[in-house]
Amino acid sequence: MATWRAWMKTGNTAVNAAVQPRPLGSLQHGLRLRPASLKRRPTVPAAAKSNDVDQGFSILTLTNKVFPQGAFVSGVKESWRLAWSLMVKELAPQDRSGAYQRPANTFTGVIGSPQFPDEAGRYHVYVGNACPWCHRVLLAMVLKGMLRPMPSASGGPQRPSVSFTQLGSDPTKARRGGWIFDPKLGKDPIWGAQDLWEVYETASPGFRGRCTAPLLVDASTRRIVSNESADIVRMIGASQMPGTTSVDLYPSHLRGQIDELNDKVYRSVNNGVYRSGFSTSQQAYDAVQREMFSTLDDLEARLSQSRFLLGDRLTEADIRLLPTISRFDAVYASIFKCNKKRIMDYPNLSAWLRDMWQIKVDGSSLQVCDTLDIDAARHSYHSSLFPLNPS
Repeated sequence: MATWRAWMKTGNTAVNAAVQPRPLGSLQHGLRLRPASLKRRPTVPAAAKSNDVDQGFSILTLTNKVFPQGAFVSGVKESWRLAWSLMVKELAPQDRSGAYQRPANTFTGVIGSPQFPDEAGRYHVYVGNACPWCHRVLLAMVLKGMLRPMPSASGGPQRPSVSFTQLGSDPTKARRGGWIFDPKLGKDPIWGAQDLWEVYETASPGFRGRCTAPLLVDASTRRIVSNESADIVRMIGASQMPGTTSVDLYPSHLRGQIDELNDKVYRSVNNGVYRSGFSTSQQAYDAVQREMFSTLDDLEARLSQSRFLLGDRLTEADIRLLPTISRFDAVYASIFKCNKKRIMDYPNLSAWLRDMWQIKVDGSSLQVCDTLDIDAARHSYHSSLFPLNPS
């Protein structure tokens, strides 16, 4: 993680020339060479036979005279593909073309409504480090100042306007989905649950949908408010809780442009990486890849003209793009096969990423640069999405 953060805080001289006035430093690359005093190990000829070598069941050797190798290999490939396809569809629903279709979320309450008044200290959010949808919510909370400690009316310890708990990721321990409460990250402060399924089941008995994060709950009434990240970000931005900043992530004169850009970025980039990784046909994968990198090219051109996506003002559009771009090279390029180009190959997107990462909010217990542990996220993706990484 230290190496990744160091990259985020440095830059490239070509970027500095193209995107001013960002003091982005220089990016250094090094090679580790073998000391001249060490000799190469001698090559040892492989033995014809060895009891130490595992050759499986030697099926190809034993059956090649009666069962052609091509037929055997083809049969294994088709069986493997069928099993893989079934597991991916369990994890990520598909349409008939093999394209991933993200299910809709269930809870759509709104902070500021009569049912859920806009009160500081009343709400709690469950988030997971690996999840980009959780990341956008945490970013909105930081930028809105909701994580600045506020004096308690009863004279007790200071608390933020909205509290949150980091979830662990382990599908072998979770009863549904993959989110659990890891003692190293923090226990469930409201229900004392063991995993996120228990939170859903307790707050909404008999719930049969997807146990997803982020999850916003009303700690006072112990009810679920929302599990839709876009709605949570929007209501955080509109909140007027005491101590929040004056940052307006959804200004009235830019709302049309924000909505249009959000829709495009969601389909082709935010959800595009998942549509790529969970595609079960080459046709579906190729289509989303073309769409994704076309949008990234457009964003690169847009950022050559302005500091943020919609001019010199930070908006919700930047918040919704940042989590995907932050994970792109380290995670999505490998596990979701989004590797036609890297974000590092886009000078203006890279500069925007470093710029966003260095934003500070006075008094906040968490800053933008603290909202993602990229090494833990990489491990979570590769260990949790087992159909994409069976090992």
